[in-house]
Amino acid sequence: MFSVIIPLYNKAAHIEKAIQSVLNQSFHEFELIVVNDGSTDNSLHIIEHYLRAQQQGGNTSVRDHVRIINQENTGVSMARNNGVKAAKYDYIAFLDADDWWHKHYLAEMKGLIEQYPDASLYGSSYYQVKNGKRTKAPIGVESHFTAGYIDYCRVYAKTLCMPICSSAVVISKKVFLEENGFKPDLKLGEDFDLWIRVALKRKVALLNKPLAFYNHDVEIKNRAVKGNGLYRPDEHYIFNLDYLHAAEMRNESFKTLLDALRVYVLFPYYLNEETRIAAVHELEKVDWDNQPIKERIRYRSPLILLQTYSHIMQTGSAVKQKLKHWM
Repeated sequence: MFSVIIPLYNKAAHIEKAIQSVLNQSFHEFELIVVNDGSTDNSLHIIEHYLRAQQQGGNTSVRDHVRIINQENTGVSMARNNGVKAAKYDYIAFLDADDWWHKHYLAEMKGLIEQYPDASLYGSSYYQVKNGKRTKAPIGVESHFTAGYIDYCRVYAKTLCMPICSSAVVISKKVFLEENGFKPDLKLGEDFDLWIRVALKRKVALLNKPLAFYNHDVEIKNRAVKGNGLYRPDEHYIFNLDYLHAAEMRNESFKTLLDALRVYVLFPYYLNEETRIAAVHELEKVDWDNQPIKERIRYRSPLILLQTYSHIMQTGSAVKQKLKHWM
């Protein structure tokens, strides 16, 4: 029923746990496709060693469940897209190489699909793992909500916490291909871009049970967000949504979400001299009357004060991280 896609690039410290969480699922009708995106560490060796050990331990069917696709490094979007092209089942489940699943994840997602068959995008809530501690992601659904169709934009806008996480999502393969998958040019937010395209046209179903673990304890050099660095505007989703302008104008929930994300995401780009013009262009689209007063004050404050404050906060954060490392 499921084709599970793991894009892999230099995640030697995490990939075995991710694969193990898939192979230990209580629901067994799946294939696992690991797309090795030109890893330069020993990630591939770890996978091969783990699979051999499984076979030698008596799990002779492990090779039937797992395929490895090797490609030159072209980025996570192409890795996922190529994995889907090779998939043989109707539903695609994605898992990042440094995250992992609860053993009943696929079984629960199967139940969600059967209960809400009109959806094209399915997700479960998830844990955020930081400093070894897990907390349930504050998705903007009511506490009594258990499962059902959601207004994706309205739920997202409540807390700006992703209702659909790339490691806790299942999508119809047919819909994925109709939407042409992930955009390879985007280096940040390629998942947001795809999920929003689907959510604006089709139904989204959510299971409010945390069944995936989104790992924040990853080496800074391997995080999606590059420390204090900034992606170029042409690589960042927030600068590349003009094609959805008509939807933004007619969909109030979508407009609310986009404005909140612009205000939240664009601040470092606004402070940076090289990207300020691009950031201002995006911020001009915001309905400021509907933004919190603290944000209106922040963006109207003198740049020199904002830059000084930002520098102090970044320095304090760096010192805090060093102290944690020493301790």
